Amino acid sequence: MFSSKARLIKRTGKNSIGRYDFLKLLATEYKTTSSKDAQEQVLANLANFAYDPINYGYIRQLKIIDIFLNALSENNPKLVRFGIAGLCNLCLDAINKLYILRNRGIELVSSLLSSEDENILLTVITTLMFLVTPESVDEITSPKIIKRMLELSVESYEHTRVKNIAILFLDDYCEASNVEKVKTGL
Repeated sequence: MFSSKARLIKRTGKNSIGRYDFLKLLATEYKTTSSKDAQEQVLANLANFAYDPINYGYIRQLKIIDIFLNALSENNPKLVRFGIAGLCNLCLDAINKLYILRNRGIELVSSLLSSEDENILLTVITTLMFLVTPESVDEITSPKIIKRMLELSVESYEHTRVKNIAILFLDDYCEASNVEKVKTGL
């Protein structure tokens, strides 16, 4: 739920732990725990906190965006899913978007287009859409990404939601001439 700072202070009370400190504890636990289950649970919590813009400043200060970016390269599908969800929740903010773009975000996010996991694919495509800027559009609509979107958009593709969002990506974010060039090269 979106909150204001005044409402958070009122709800937190005098002796309760503040939002920044709580996020710091989560980030520290994620980095130090040896438990796979704990790491998954903590990253899921961090991704949920990334949904509320009131947390963006704290998330940047604590370098939690780096945790999400690093999670994309994990072998654990749950960590990948929570990492991409966290990035998706953060990337509509201009400062977060710029940070993600400057730290190999497009490369890391688009590498997940080969995933077989429907939820990961939905979040990856959505994140790529959210990351489009005049400076990033050429990289996000590269022939390699267009080719994968075409593969995902075919009538016979098994996941209807993925197929529909891939079509949306091609229609709304890609130049028709670029899509045609990739189609003829397939």
